[in-house]
Parts: sequence; C-alpha cells; structure tokens
Amino acid sequence: MNIHEYQAKSVLAQYGVAVPTGKVAFTVDEAVAAAQELGGQGVVKAQIHAGGRGKAGGVKLARSLDEVRQHASDLLGKTLVTHQTGPQGKVVKRLLIEQLTNIEKEYYIGVVVDRASGRVVMMASEEGGMEIEEVAAKSPEKIFRETIDPAVGLTAFQARKLAYGINIPKPLVNKAVAFMTALYNCFVDKDCSVAEINPLVVTKEGEVLALDAKLNFDDNALYRHPDILALRDEDEEDPKEIEASKFGLNYIALDGNIGCMVNGAGLAMATMDTIKYYGGAPANFLDVGGGANQDQIREAFKIILSDENVKGILVNIFGGIMKCDVIANGVVAAAKEIQLNKPLVVRLEGTNVDLGKQILNESGLNIVAADSLADAAQRIVALV
Repeated sequence: MNIHEYQAKSVLAQYGVAVPTGKVAFTVDEAVAAAQELGGQGVVKAQIHAGGRGKAGGVKLARSLDEVRQHASDLLGKTLVTHQTGPQGKVVKRLLIEQLTNIEKEYYIGVVVDRASGRVVMMASEEGGMEIEEVAAKSPEKIFRETIDPAVGLTAFQARKLAYGINIPKPLVNKAVAFMTALYNCFVDKDCSVAEINPLVVTKEGEVLALDAKLNFDDNALYRHPDILALRDEDEEDPKEIEASKFGLNYIALDGNIGCMVNGAGLAMATMDTIKYYGGAPANFLDVGGGANQDQIREAFKIILSDENVKGILVNIFGGIMKCDVIANGVVAAAKEIQLNKPLVVRLEGTNVDLGKQILNESGLNIVAADSLADAAQRIVALV
C-alpha cells in the first residue's frame, strides 16, 4: 500500500525524522491559508502516488500568496503525467504546501528488504534528487549499502559509515546518524516494504531534512496498523484492485487483453510469461490463493471481465488445497451469472481434476479445455 508524501512525512515525524513544516490543501483557498501560516510563501507540491512530479511540473516555488493561488489553481484538477503514471496520468486532488528550504546539498537515503540476504538494507548516495535506478546505471560506485542484522538493528557505526561515504559534512554527521536511525525504526515498526528519502537535504542553517518522502507498506501486515490503513487513498488506486482486495484476491491490472485467473503467485507469473511467449498479452495478474471458495472465484471472474480490454480468459489452476471441482463450480456459476460471451480456456490439474473437468463438460457452456499450460496459452492466444 502506498501513501501520499505529506502522510509519509507525518508518520516519519512520529519517529523523530526531521521534515519541513507543511500542510495539506484540498482547495485553492486552503492552499493560500496554509501558505499564509508559513509567512506568505512556500512550495506547492502535487500529491499523487507517483514519482517524477517535479519533472512533470507538479512542484512549484511560490514567493507570494498570489503565486501560491496561481500554482494551486493550475495544479488542482490537472492530470499529471510522469514516468511512473503512464500516459494516462493521475488527477491532482490535493496539494502539500510546504516551507521553503535553503538547500545546501541533496542526498539519497533508502531502506528496502534485500531478498538475496533476507535482511533489511539501507542505501545512501550523494546523488540526491536523481532516480536511484539512474544512479545505479551510471555511477554504481556512488551507492553505499549497509545490511542490517535484525537482532541488532541499524548500529551507529553503520549509519556513520554511510554518512561519511556520501560526504555528509562532518559537523552534521551526528544529525544524519539520528535521521537514519529514526528512518530505520519507522521502517521496521510500520512493516514498510520501501522507505525512500529523495532528496535528503542539508540546509544552509545546518539541518538534515527529508525534503521528499515515500513509504510503501506490506499489505499482509496492514491488519497490525489500522492507523496506516486509514491513510489509504482509494482515488489513487485501480477500482478493480480495490474490489479484489475486499474479497482477499491479489489483482494487478495490466495492459493486455487476456484475463488470467490462477492460484499461486508463482504459477500466475509463469502463466503470464507463457502467454507472452506465444504472442499474447496478459490483461492482469490475479492470484486467487490456495484456499479460495466458490464466491471468491465468482468475484474474481467479475473483476476480470470488468476490464473492457479483456477479449478472452485463461483459467489455470493446480489443485492442492484449492480443489479443481470448487474452481469448476465457481467458473460455471460466474459464466452463467454474467452471461459470458468471450472465449474461455480452462486448464485444471491436481486434486479432484476429473470431477472438475466433468463439471465443466456438463455445464453446457462453451469452455475450451486444455491439457497443459503451453496448450492453454496457445489456445487462448489463438481465440483472441
């Protein structure tokens, strides 16, 4: 789950991470009032769930209340297109009005989970303000990493090592160490998947601040953090993904025309890869999980078909805990309820597979049975 920049800064501030003073605004008048509290000037920042806002014109400096009003009027309701939104962009519905900062130097600090080591890693670079992927490609030697022992946490030694590596001014190293420690504590306590400060800035007044902040959270841990769940902005999410989450389904919309319903994330990815291999394009990732019931299968079907780009559906189920007859009943019920008129290819294997195939064959529906994943992918690609 993602949250907005102003929300991320609020969460970080609870742990002692230094952030600029700012206030969210949903209207032009609120933006002007917020700027007035900051002395009549500020930074007007569009709040959407995407990076690259500055390059797309979503961050404006205002030296007067008139400029604040003008920038707020220009940004609110505007569709902002960045490298992360795709060509469709995102509509700006809220702004962060923030104090102006006397920037001396920009840096990058990020915290992620390293799957190779199974541990949290803190990364730092003196190339702040740039995309970290770009820095990694052009100047990998400028990225410093510290792998953190979960039993010990981020040590002061590791934080100092990072601070010296990215050339934080020596008088500010202790402030940088405190900043990194607070960031790490927030990452662990709130079950984050990503915590990114880009840029971290050193000011002319000698402060170390998070000028921008991005926090992503592990969806599976949200039940432990109702305060974080309350920050969810459904306007920034695909309605189909929201609907799927209500039924415990893992759904991600893609750009293709072949709907996929699979049990298991690994099998779902393999299914999408196989569709691509045979010249097709998956319209979604949808993992119904290992223990889905008939109602969930029916809802999954509805969500797939709510995408107008879907021209056909591939159901690929390996029955273990999830029995093939349950899947078959769910598919038949959904197909009848929505009066399915698009090609449907079903590949079943595993527990109760014969019963599942019997249910499909006796349904009276136009369902194409496949014997393998490769066979299923080729058939649905040919049909659409």
